Amino acid sequence: MDNYNLFNRKYVIQGLFIAIGLILLGTLFYIQVYSDKYFLSAKSNVLRPIYTFPARGVILDRKERILVQNEPVYDLMAIPNDVPEFDTVALCQIIGVDTVKFRKNFRKARKLSAFQPSIIEKQLSVQTYQSLSEQLSRFPGFFVQSRTMRQYPDSIAAHFLGYIKEVTPDDIKNSGGYYRPGDYNGKIGVEKYYETFLRGERGVVNMLYNAKNVPKGSYADGKFDTAAVSGDQLISSLDAQLQKLGEQLMRNKVGAIVAIEPATGELLAFVSSPSYDPNLLVGRQSGNNYMKIVGEPNKPLTIRPIKGHYSPGSAFKPLDALIGLQEGVIDPNTTFYCPGYFMAGKQKIRCEHQDFDIALRRGLARSCNTYACYVFQKLITQKKYKNQRIAYQAWYEKVKKWGLGSPLDVDLPFERSGTLYTAEQYNKLYKNRWGYTNIISLGIGQGEMAATPLQMANIMAIIANRGYYIKPHLIKSIGKNHAIKKEYVKKNYVDIEARHFEPVIDGMQDAVNASWGTAIASRIPNIILCGKTGTVQNSRGKNHSVFIGFAPRDNPKIAIAVIVENAGFGSTYAAPMASYMVEKYLRDSITGSRAQEVEWMKKKVMLPDPPKPKIKPGTKLTDSTKKDTTGKVPVSPATPVKRVISDVKPTNLTKQVTSTK
Repeated sequence: MDNYNLFNRKYVIQGLFIAIGLILLGTLFYIQVYSDKYFLSAKSNVLRPIYTFPARGVILDRKERILVQNEPVYDLMAIPNDVPEFDTVALCQIIGVDTVKFRKNFRKARKLSAFQPSIIEKQLSVQTYQSLSEQLSRFPGFFVQSRTMRQYPDSIAAHFLGYIKEVTPDDIKNSGGYYRPGDYNGKIGVEKYYETFLRGERGVVNMLYNAKNVPKGSYADGKFDTAAVSGDQLISSLDAQLQKLGEQLMRNKVGAIVAIEPATGELLAFVSSPSYDPNLLVGRQSGNNYMKIVGEPNKPLTIRPIKGHYSPGSAFKPLDALIGLQEGVIDPNTTFYCPGYFMAGKQKIRCEHQDFDIALRRGLARSCNTYACYVFQKLITQKKYKNQRIAYQAWYEKVKKWGLGSPLDVDLPFERSGTLYTAEQYNKLYKNRWGYTNIISLGIGQGEMAATPLQMANIMAIIANRGYYIKPHLIKSIGKNHAIKKEYVKKNYVDIEARHFEPVIDGMQDAVNASWGTAIASRIPNIILCGKTGTVQNSRGKNHSVFIGFAPRDNPKIAIAVIVENAGFGSTYAAPMASYMVEKYLRDSITGSRAQEVEWMKKKVMLPDPPKPKIKPGTKLTDSTKKDTTGKVPVSPATPVKRVISDVKPTNLTKQVTSTK
């Protein structure tokens, strides 16, 4: 019996060894003959993965004209451990780079990984690549990787489009494994907001090289390669020709123009000035160009349509009048007496005119500060509220519905909210001892109130629509299968009855078209432009010129806001510029004498004065120091330079109340 058991165990053990041997032989056959999977994973000297970068999605305007497209560039790559000694000077001459920089990049690549490919020189042009490819066999270990970079045919809409730059370590960490060192992504503008749609999907080619570093084609006829997938095409809402005109009008000026199609919320123009040529931020000199732009005094990189904070001034008066009509504190025939000022306690709010008895329509057309202050006073002193602080909070909630005091959620990053104080903030400021006299400047759009140009244009879209707005947005469609967000088709109502809009619009029509209006120089032949001028006080320099409006009166096609910093009266610069933009959009051209006015406006320079050095009186002068006729440094301080208004202490703002025509 024991012999029998031993005999059986012998065959069991033999069987196990035979089975294990067959498994090992089968695995070896699979690896060596049948499958190339493990061969592809090996660190071979002749097989390299070459990543193929997708072309970013093209961005078009609303008429499908190209705003940004792609052009090919090439990165010089190297696997440091595969690079023998070579003629550095010769290679640098071929690609047109400095040898010191080249050696620095190569040392950095070796430190990163001696066995993995690294970028040595980025974004070689097609011409450079052609010269290099003819001599690449002289430089073992080096190879070329293709990609595309952005190109802007018309050099417009830089702040809308944004720019792309190389990814940061944080970008790589937060990308879920998508980005690798040397990749690029959007940093601002549409390029950033729609990055996941624009970037596409990276591919890979398993390239075979011979001993002389010459590529012999894709391994296994591309069986294991994956193709790059281009990014989605975006069709924007921008009108390229309107945008171009806006940028030309704002040349050598500081400010913004925002135009909206009221019925859809689509942005027709998005002008921030000063601007820059977006082509400067692509290519091998982009870093140097970026630093030059950053160093310019008027901050060309600031996206003023969504980041600029400006008191709306008289542009706020139609909104407050509508709240007054809805609340029943006034009607279209309510009159107030204007002696040329309004007294709020001991504070005198001046008006540009003595209008005497004045009602709503003429009050808006004449931009009467006194009328606006009476409306605000009546809203805050309504007896249905327990006290004025409660009444103010109710007023605040009504104004918030118009998009003030919070971002509008436009499809761009870094939008600012503007400024609008709550009753609680005023309680802290005035220690619960305040009323309408402390905040009367809000009635004329100043005080503790600031809005972005986008918010101002959106107010006009609401009035044009007689009571609602669709969230402003810049993209109409994405690729073939992606729809824009549902919130960009939803109507947002401000809870003002439609019947109240007509008397307010009457006043806005008269502001442009009546002989007593504040913007009569901005009439457009055979087009009824309804609008409101504003001359907004600025604590840091000359007043800002503001105009908001829409046209035509019936079935409006465009709502617009124009802000020109340090340009004085709204009727002088902002209103004419708005009228040119409106006529261009509605008629596709500007004719007659107005065409000559446009050319004059394009050439007009309204830049702030450069800052002067702060030198103490009596300081010894050098050749570079300006001096007066006495040879001494003038005692008077330097002229202040205007910057975009940010949040200023409310106690300062409430005291700065004069005309806001």
